[in-house]
Amino acid sequence: MNKTILLVEDNSSDEKLTLLAFKSCGIAHDSFVVRDGAAALDYLFATGAYAHREPASLPTVVLLDLKLPKVDGLEVLRQIRADQRTKLLPVVVLTSSREEEDVVRSYSFGANAYLRKPVEFAAFAQAARALGLFWLQWNEIPPAGAVS
Repeated sequence: MNKTILLVEDNSSDEKLTLLAFKSCGIAHDSFVVRDGAAALDYLFATGAYAHREPASLPTVVLLDLKLPKVDGLEVLRQIRADQRTKLLPVVVLTSSREEEDVVRSYSFGANAYLRKPVEFAAFAQAARALGLFWLQWNEIPPAGAVS
């Protein structure tokens, strides 16, 4: 099974840092990056610019920033959880937000985890390694179509 990370990140520096952190700790999985919430939804539901994509081929995990252009991360999360095809898709909120309300709302909308982006690269690389190991190697995901 091909394991893919969907990184939803509008900040190019954070995108590069995330991908570099994954690479530096040996997480050799495919990553696909979209830079706004609307593109994330198009990718996940195979619409718009991603209409050619096989809709049943979902990423293993979505790393979702909250402060996004077009459609914010919480709305992306709400739409992921509202659709039977993506209801069980693991979503990790990966954000710089320190707002307690963002943490509470993320979990209430169905986030599987909430991680504040560490500022230092070493700490960021350590967090990326832990994310990758857990969500891509240790975590068991339900089979496609398993939603009841």
